[in-house]
Amino acid sequence: MKRAYFTALILAAAIASPVRADEAVGAYLAARHASLNKDYVVAAEYFTRALAEDPSNPAILESAVVADVSLGRIDRTLPVARKIEDDGLLSQIAFMALMADEVKRGDYDAVLDRIERERGIGQLADGLIAAWVYLGKGDMSEALRRFDDVADDRGLRSFAIYHKALALASVGDFETAERIFAGESDGPMQRTRRGALAWAEILGQLDRQEEAVAMIDDLFGADADPQVNQLRDRLMAGETVPFSLISGASDGVAEVYYSLGRALIADTSSDYVLLYARLAEYLNPAHVDAVMMSADLFESLRQYDLAEAAYKSVPRDHPAFAAAEMGRAEALRRADKADAAVEVLEQLARQHPDLAMVHVSLGDLYRQLERFKDAAAAYDRALDLYSPDARETWFIHYARAICYERLGVWEKAEADFRRALEINPDNPQVLNYLGYSLVEQQSKLDEALGMIERAVERQPDSGYIVDSLGWVLFRLGRYEEAVAHMERAAELMPVDPVVNDHLGDVLWAVGRRNEARFQWSRALSFVDEEKPAPDIEPDRIRRKLEVGLDAVLHEEGAPPLEVADDGG
Repeated sequence: MKRAYFTALILAAAIASPVRADEAVGAYLAARHASLNKDYVVAAEYFTRALAEDPSNPAILESAVVADVSLGRIDRTLPVARKIEDDGLLSQIAFMALMADEVKRGDYDAVLDRIERERGIGQLADGLIAAWVYLGKGDMSEALRRFDDVADDRGLRSFAIYHKALALASVGDFETAERIFAGESDGPMQRTRRGALAWAEILGQLDRQEEAVAMIDDLFGADADPQVNQLRDRLMAGETVPFSLISGASDGVAEVYYSLGRALIADTSSDYVLLYARLAEYLNPAHVDAVMMSADLFESLRQYDLAEAAYKSVPRDHPAFAAAEMGRAEALRRADKADAAVEVLEQLARQHPDLAMVHVSLGDLYRQLERFKDAAAAYDRALDLYSPDARETWFIHYARAICYERLGVWEKAEADFRRALEINPDNPQVLNYLGYSLVEQQSKLDEALGMIERAVERQPDSGYIVDSLGWVLFRLGRYEEAVAHMERAAELMPVDPVVNDHLGDVLWAVGRRNEARFQWSRALSFVDEEKPAPDIEPDRIRRKLEVGLDAVLHEEGAPPLEVADDGG
């Protein structure tokens, strides 16, 4: 309805002023197209041009605000947001931006007046922001009362007590804040990474470093990131670490935007959550978690250049720098800038040779680029940094096994696959890959069948795994049994060339020759001829279409198709 209204408005303007209307229509359509593609840079430019021709159009005004906030250009956003409010229009994103600006400037009375006039964000956000604003005004009693008011709603309690604990810690009341985090007062609280960091710092302020370390170990185990490990090391050394998460009302409101954004990720679109992350950054430029969230959201929106820029903005001396660089490399890879991605990770590996996750990321990237020898070497370095029995090493052994298998070093590949299963028994991916590889090796087929059957039990809707089961039955000569599984795999993965090729072979083996040729033709139609998958041979499929599977096997010197006897 809004779009139709605006189109009519533009057409009416075209009658009165054709030249200006053409410019407005062109700018608006270009902006809308860019906005739908989440190309915020182009959208912001063209919405600005459209505003010059039609400065009071509600749709253009709000769209311009959205584009600029998404780019983190809040100062550029504010005049347009004020125009929206002055025109008496209702726009949540405009109010979000204006409220953030008022908080940042310390105009707390304006914030409270906005909330009173219902020109804020919503019940939860406004309640928390009002509490932080009263803290900024120096009225801690009213701030705590406001937090408690929000906490009275059971659905909002976790948010409220988290922010209440942060507020208490920000003014030095670490004892009360710690009781909330511990669940002794107002709890229990939902555990989050940032909450754990805050709690550890609070325990450090109370000279309870050993408890802080124990809590970190309990929550993060061996998978802690560098920032958590750095804090743990300082606490282990007996250091009284400062409380750094929140230093005032602006930081507190930034945490409101950030924590609400995190909560919304599962329930709403990435472009909407991005607005919360960007405003959190605006209020607290040191909020690296908000920066990382923005970068991750840009990736999910396929805006890889913006994701790369966001990751790159994390300071080199910040504990999250390594994680940011790994994210930047992934954004570059997804933007088809593989060489740049490799350069980022290789440099990071030189700078942080003792960070196992960096070598794992580099190995993963090499493996995706089919540089299997380099990948195996990177996994070697990662494994050297782990305890031999560390549970997380199962994946590294699994990934290195894939590299060895692709390099044709089967003995090493099989050893790594089996080591991965020792660490993580019954993992369906490992069972499937090892079982399928044994089938292709024509080795230990009965064991391979057992592995793949266990994998199917654990992931019955995985097309790859169901395909493996059908294929091992085919290899065992149990063609009739294979048919149902291969047909199921084709249902689960209807456009996969390997699955369709396998189904064709199975159908041929049971005498359904026309259907087999149909499946081979389908398989060919799904092949990327410029870069076919390693498990597909287009020329071999064409030859099967010409002469049939039996003749191809004879030409290859392979055993003919032979149905298994009654003993299997």
